[in-house]
This record gives sequence, C-alpha cells and structure tokens, in this order.
Amino acid sequence: MPIKLRDGNFTLLVIHIYKAQLDEICQAIEKKIKQAPNFFKNAPVVINISDLDGDFSKKVLLQVMLNTNLRIIGISGCNNNKLKQLVICSGLALLTEKKALKVHNNADTSANANFISMNSTLKKTRFISTPIRSGQQIYAKDSDLIVTNNVSVGAELIADGNIHIYGIMRGRALAGALGDQDCQIFCTHLFPELVSIAGQYWLGDQIPTTFLGKAARLCLRHGNVFDIYPLI
Repeated sequence: MPIKLRDGNFTLLVIHIYKAQLDEICQAIEKKIKQAPNFFKNAPVVINISDLDGDFSKKVLLQVMLNTNLRIIGISGCNNNKLKQLVICSGLALLTEKKALKVHNNADTSANANFISMNSTLKKTRFISTPIRSGQQIYAKDSDLIVTNNVSVGAELIADGNIHIYGIMRGRALAGALGDQDCQIFCTHLFPELVSIAGQYWLGDQIPTTFLGKAARLCLRHGNVFDIYPLI
C-alpha cells in the first residue's frame, strides 16, 4: 500500500477576530508577531470569526494573509453559508476547533475555549531523557510529560497533562492541551519562548524577570489567569 491514512497531533494557533476593519486587524496581528517572531515563524494559523461584529470578505482575508505573512490554513467559527462559500473559494479549509491553541490575552474571559473537557485521571507519564533540539516537537498524549534534559529555542513540548522540565527550558511548553485547567508546568531553569496551559499563554517576555532562570511552577488561577510560584 503506497499510502496510509492516520490522524496526527499538531499545534495550531487560533487568532480570534472581533472587527472587520482591515487596518486594525493587521496592526494587531503584526504587534503580536513582533512579541515572539520565532514562535509565529512558519507556524500554521487558523482564523476564528465566530465573534466577528461586521462583514468579513474574501478581500479582507487575503489582505490579512499578504500584509502579515501568516500561514493561514483555515477558518473556524464560520456560521454564515455565504461566508462559507467565500472561504472555500479562497482555497482554505473550514475547521471546527477542538484541540487548537487559542490565541488571546490572559485577561480576556469572554473568549471561551472550545476545548474537549478532560475529567479522567491521566494514567501514564512519558519520559524524555535526551536533549530536545530546535524544530523538534514532543507530544505526550493522555499523559504527563517529564523531560530530564535541556529544551532548545524552537523546540516544543505538548502534553495533555502536566509538564516537568528538569533542565534549561528555552523552547515552548504547552500543558493541558485538551483543556484541563488544573494542569501545571514545573521547570528547574525557566527561559521559555512561550508557556501555555489549557489555551491560556504567556510569552517569554511576560514572565516576571525574578523567575527567569529559576526553578518555577506555573499554573492557572481562576481558570484563566496565569500565575507563577517558586518551585523550591
């Protein structure tokens, strides 16, 4: 058999758009990209328009792609049949959010994540003892992830449960990938590009400087606000 059809596990950034004005959209996206250019570089992006408060035309969509150089692969939250046809004609996919990483501000409580709720207890742990190089992605499905080595810039750790890094952390760590807000991230030397729990995220420059390079524990307070504590 020359091919095999299998499902895959990928991190998809989801940008929620609330206004149809092209200039405002592009400026906001460009500002976000400048905060973490390596994080957005070559990253597949989904545009969610479920909360859009105006008309969203094919022209606006194409201009967003051209002006920001985003690699937009699809549109989610599209409930208008006419708009669905515009999306299809543009060559993009119509998507339903389930496991995508939702990009929004920590203070934004109005954007409710469309993640699968995970109430069952995680039964296993994935251990990685080798260094995680730039460009590598490690995914711990239905489990915690423990890394006992260094994680380079451009590397990505994803776990449906907690993430433990016993080494220098310079990449991205995404815990609670299925939406479990009780998950946490534990790290002995914290220098990350990005940390995320259940879709809420902090870029590296948002982490208080007193914790950089230190042993720290990251968690969510009230389910939507990032918090950080000394680990030891």
